[in-house]
Amino acid sequence: MTTTFVETGTILDRILAQTAADMAERKRETPVAALERMARDRGKPHGFRSALAEPGLSVIAEIKRASPSRGRFPVEIDPAAVAAEYLRGGAAALSVLTDGPFFQGSLHDLSDAATVAHLAAPPAPVLRKDFVIDEYQIHEALVFGADAILLIVAALGQRSLAALLDVTRELGLEALVEVHDEAEMERAAEAGAAVIGINNRDLRTFHVDLGVSERLAPLAPADAVLVGESGIYTAEEASRLAAAGIDAILVGESLIVAGDRSAAVKALAGAPVASRRG
Repeated sequence: MTTTFVETGTILDRILAQTAADMAERKRETPVAALERMARDRGKPHGFRSALAEPGLSVIAEIKRASPSRGRFPVEIDPAAVAAEYLRGGAAALSVLTDGPFFQGSLHDLSDAATVAHLAAPPAPVLRKDFVIDEYQIHEALVFGADAILLIVAALGQRSLAALLDVTRELGLEALVEVHDEAEMERAAEAGAAVIGINNRDLRTFHVDLGVSERLAPLAPADAVLVGESGIYTAEEASRLAAAGIDAILVGESLIVAGDRSAAVKALAGAPVASRRG
């Protein structure tokens, strides 16, 4: 599959161009055939969708060091220790930023967190949060312990989205397919996305509006698991999304800077999720 992405007129364009350049270097250093050999000892991935489909609002707790809009967060983190804190608080899954230039993450952060998550009782699935535009990154995700990857509809043409979903499934992984508006929700549904993330952040202005999740949730396939992303800081905001039919929330900044991360996760989880079926 040829590396390809769609220009959006947003910050995504810079991120994706850098992603493609960095990946080309990694491909030279470690060809995909080498990744395939490394993946042979990988155990069966843990179910991402099933973990989020449990009763009550689930929390995907994110390990991240920085963001383009906020810069580096005022905390130093050990991904393994943070993973353990999140899981003690009842996180259903973990998300790990692996982008280096814009989020200061790495595949080693993913591996460290996944080791802890997979040894938990019960094991928790881990999402590789990055800008996936090539099947090479899916092989990387498998090798470094991910159970799921992120696919951003805005960054991909429809054929690329469908092809990357096919590769993801062939490798035994799952995908969180991210949308921002009605047209992208329609494309995610057409591609057969089983887990759909609704990002409340406008990539052009960085403005966050939880009303985006409320507006788009009724348009999702009835059997899709929905994840609310961005702008979730309080239990009231979490409950608001659950009332809109959101099954899980992905929360990063407010958790990573919390003094008691376990308590912060616990405070967000468990609100009853309203049915989206008529």
